Amino acid sequence: MQEPLAGFTVAVTAARRREELGALLERRGARVYYAPAIQIVPLADDTELLAATEQCLAEPLDVVVATTGIGFRGWVEAADGWGLGERLHAQFGRARLLTRGPKARGAIRAAGLVDTWSPPSESSSEVLEYLLAQDLHGCRIAVQLHGEPLPDFVHALREAGACVVEVPVYRWVLPDDVAPLRRLVDLATARQVDAVAFTSAPAAASLLRIADEAGTGPAMLAAFRADVVPACVGPVTAGPFESRDVPTVQPERARLGALVREIVRVLPSRTRRLPVAGHSLEVRGHAVVLDGELVPLPPGPMAVLRALVRRPGRVLSRAELLRALPGVGSDEHAVEMAVTRLRGALGGVRVVQTVVKRGYRLAFDAEQDGSGCLSDDEEVGEFAS
Repeated sequence: MQEPLAGFTVAVTAARRREELGALLERRGARVYYAPAIQIVPLADDTELLAATEQCLAEPLDVVVATTGIGFRGWVEAADGWGLGERLHAQFGRARLLTRGPKARGAIRAAGLVDTWSPPSESSSEVLEYLLAQDLHGCRIAVQLHGEPLPDFVHALREAGACVVEVPVYRWVLPDDVAPLRRLVDLATARQVDAVAFTSAPAAASLLRIADEAGTGPAMLAAFRADVVPACVGPVTAGPFESRDVPTVQPERARLGALVREIVRVLPSRTRRLPVAGHSLEVRGHAVVLDGELVPLPPGPMAVLRALVRRPGRVLSRAELLRALPGVGSDEHAVEMAVTRLRGALGGVRVVQTVVKRGYRLAFDAEQDGSGCLSDDEEVGEFAS
């Protein structure tokens, strides 16, 4: 029995925990392409975090919102390194401490502090609702961020009269080496990855930025809207895509394991099994499953097969198939070569039939499929082997 992601390629854009996410995907059969979209600015060198910490110390804080455990711990450790740890701890002790979830709550308690409230949903939106239900006029609120801004959250607090200090713990920038990210733009645009996993909004924004700078942004977005799945760990992460009208898939809970399970649910559901030349054929990302056996295919033959499978039983001319082949120019001989390689890779199974003077068609068994996909103009014609 095939692993659920066998034959699919999933790109991982995470900077932190990328090995863990990649291992979870590989364990389920996926081919993983690593393209880190961000890197973390070291805390000790982060002048923005230092400035925000000093702003927190300038006047008493009324509320501190801790969004992540690792972010809160990192903030405390950085303050200790700057000699500001005791003063910051004292500020925390005088404020109401709100946590978004159990990990942030655990970090606060590990620091010897007492949290005031945490939402059952572990969501920032519920924290915001809790705060907005109170009179915030003149209230000083420190919001500990974790790599990604919360503009709507902060704006709503300020509109309610609060003075908000944004604390950007673990700020993210583009990686030093953006070549893998540029390559991912090309792969996604050419439909040579099946899904791209995002665990932060900055990673999604970075990929979009690189594509825009290369002039391929619209083409890549078209691929994401049609064939490539943008799998985002949560709604904040999905924001950069959804602001461009690109639908995303998200797990119910913002966890790596849940994200992988969502990818496992979505990718196989997008495939279709077809009866072809007396065999069962399922087309996956970089491979086909022929009578239950996984057969990897090169990009050219796979592109030809995909085009034929989209219109089962219909003859496609060499010119039409040439447009489906990635980067081969105008030589229709490339189509013949791709078909030959496809037949060879499938052990001589004639899944593709040559229609004399017209082109090629999938050897689709319409009667066995029961879908009636065979069109009138394909029911007659001369075939060559």
